[in-house]
Amino acid sequence: MKITRLTGLMLTAALILLLPLVGMIFTSEVDWGLLDFVVMGILLFGTAFIIDLIFKKVRTTEKRIIYAAIVLGVLFLVWAELAVGIFGTPFAGS
Repeated sequence: MKITRLTGLMLTAALILLLPLVGMIFTSEVDWGLLDFVVMGILLFGTAFIIDLIFKKVRTTEKRIIYAAIVLGVLFLVWAELAVGIFGTPFAGS
């Protein structure tokens, strides 16, 4: 059975999304609601899809890495803003 790149990326996103679920089982410090999982699912699966699209459309390895790094950087900034509001925008609920 051959696993495609998109399948691997989606499985990785799903495994990352499972981490808070497992954390909620073992500690009360992780307190996610359904909306938290939906938003992070959209972010993670959207990022995986965009990275797969980059790898399909961009020819050179150097540009692939640069574009994927930019997408991952944006993901981490949005994630950090949603988690703790590092920029203090209304986007984070502050």
